[in-house]
Amino acid sequence: MTYDVLAIGRSSIDLYANDIGVPFPEIRSFAAYVGGCPTNISVGTRRLGLRSALLTAVGDDPVGEFVLHFLKREGVETAFIPRKPGRRTSAVLLGIEPPDRFPLVFYRDNCADIELDLDDVERAPVRDARLVVITGTGLSREPSRSATLRAAEEARASGGTVLLDLDLRPTLWHDPRAYGVVIRSALFLVDVVVGTEEEVAAAAGAELPAAARRLLRLGPEAVVIKQGAGGSTVYLPRGDPVWAAPFPVDVVNVLGAGDAFASGFIYGYLRGWDWYRCARMGNACGAIVVTRHGCANFMPYEEEVLRFIEERGGF
Repeated sequence: MTYDVLAIGRSSIDLYANDIGVPFPEIRSFAAYVGGCPTNISVGTRRLGLRSALLTAVGDDPVGEFVLHFLKREGVETAFIPRKPGRRTSAVLLGIEPPDRFPLVFYRDNCADIELDLDDVERAPVRDARLVVITGTGLSREPSRSATLRAAEEARASGGTVLLDLDLRPTLWHDPRAYGVVIRSALFLVDVVVGTEEEVAAAAGAELPAAARRLLRLGPEAVVIKQGAGGSTVYLPRGDPVWAAPFPVDVVNVLGAGDAFASGFIYGYLRGWDWYRCARMGNACGAIVVTRHGCANFMPYEEEVLRFIEERGGF
């Protein structure tokens, strides 16, 4: 297959506060980066040496040019990204108040990526990718919802793997209660689910560990829970959960760490590693990114991550 990873869904210009630890109303300047869950994963996996493509959509505007320029520079395949006339490339403003306040403000009215449609999927290399990443936000509205489901169908039909990043952003749904209903209805097309404890609970409509078990009964082979400083846990249909220890670091900014985790996990998964090593690789990628300012622009490289793991005792 031509691509190792095809990520599908949202993209944005991310404006990160330069004033770390300052309340949002007192921020004086922002740094401009690129973001959005699948976009971050496309960059994260590319920096780890995988062949990555992205199916998002941008507006016919300078912000879209900003996003595409960065992706091309990173070596992510952008040939299948449509421009949506009359729509805007989305934006996110982000505050940084460690250790536990990281406010986000989404500007997604009339945004381009939620207009991904079935024709866009037909033109994309879905059947030519080993693993397809879909996201919860991609399922939040039409026509993106049908396009996302179609991509998952195509991937499964061609023997590819489908990974669902739960990516819960309640304000992006017409009704947050719909999130779990839609996620559960899609799981028969999904091989691996990745999310935080809160996302898994919301998707299942139950608390852990029952939440993970409920999702597994709907079809996936694994539910992977990102626990930040608590490491990560892989729930499987049979047997005990697999827990992978974290790599302790000093936290600057947690935003983007989950997408770095997914990138590292995918790296191991596509190399045939066991669940434990995949999760540890994800933990390492996430640990590196939380020490940095932003998301896609700060994803670690393969040699860097492997050295980071080796210096801390290995897998």
